[in-house]
Amino acid sequence: MGWRESSPMDERYQFVTEYASELFSLTELAEQYGISRKTAYKWLARYQAEGATGLVDRPSRPGQSPHATPEELIEAIVALRRRHPRWGARKLLAILRERQPEEPWPSRSTVCAQLKARGLVVARRRRGAGGLHPPATVAPITRPNETWTVDFKGEFRTGDGRYCYPLTLRDGFSRYVLRCDALLSCGYAPTRRRFERAFAEYGLPDRIRSDNGGPFAAPGLGRLSRLSVWWIRLGIVPERIALGRPDQNGSHEQFHAVLKAETTRPPAANHRGQQQRFRHFGREYNYDRPHEALGDHPPARWYQPSARRLPGRVPPLEYPGHLETRRVDAGCIKWKGVAVFLSHVLDGEVVAFEEVDDGVWTLYFATYPLARFEARTQTLLPLRP
Repeated sequence: MGWRESSPMDERYQFVTEYASELFSLTELAEQYGISRKTAYKWLARYQAEGATGLVDRPSRPGQSPHATPEELIEAIVALRRRHPRWGARKLLAILRERQPEEPWPSRSTVCAQLKARGLVVARRRRGAGGLHPPATVAPITRPNETWTVDFKGEFRTGDGRYCYPLTLRDGFSRYVLRCDALLSCGYAPTRRRFERAFAEYGLPDRIRSDNGGPFAAPGLGRLSRLSVWWIRLGIVPERIALGRPDQNGSHEQFHAVLKAETTRPPAANHRGQQQRFRHFGREYNYDRPHEALGDHPPARWYQPSARRLPGRVPPLEYPGHLETRRVDAGCIKWKGVAVFLSHVLDGEVVAFEEVDDGVWTLYFATYPLARFEARTQTLLPLRP
């Protein structure tokens, strides 16, 4: 039952007046006037904003618009959405406009409304804004192969009960998927083999951005790992996001969410089947799927291989003549006859020291600065930002 038909304006005014008297609760008044709490709140809000004029009935929209989207176009949008349930209105329109540019495709908001009306949109729970964070320390990405991003998506079991560790590698500028591998472990050896294949096919990037976990990084000096030592020898700079700042690799994190939804729910029967899913997903992601940050073009439109090719062997390190060089043995170097521990991952490598102040040196591996070295106390100190 709604407002009494005799004089709805008077009824609404009496309702807000009685509510203002504070003699009755909103629930009691809503029950007395035969309206829902939602309707009660609506008229109270209008009265507070506009006074008595806010209680006047407003004209409703016509039941059918002369500019309504043709039903066959809505059906095409819905059909494409059902094929790609994680594609939003923007991506759907980009594909359909490219296929049939002569058709009067509706606006993004109209598509969103149509998808929602058909139960094809699930509302997401909003997250709190969280606390303030320091500014990001990662470098901007302005061209292909300037920065590749890498990560392991969370492991899961395939249908045969074996764990799968998805290794994902992308070009940070174009979002092009370079590798998506279903590995049996996230160790150094299998990860390096996939990087060798990526370097052989696409060339070398300037930087590789990762988190601080293995095998990309390690807890010791400069967070060097065996993998990142190899990268540095190839002239690639390891770039690591700050601890607790996955947003500094946010595009890659978002990619993982899409990959998980479209390839692992449920997982394949075994690793071979899972790899086939990853391969199919990568082709579609690179060549068919529009990306908003790329002007609604797929990543393949923007990516091209690097001009820096993988060398046949790792080139020897060469340092300028004014630097003091030392070879690492059993994780240590000798400084005036005293062993100074650096890291076991540098065993057999040559490091260099550049004096920047009296008795203060900067320790380098290739062109990569690792630490400050206090010669008087023979101690290593962290580099200052």
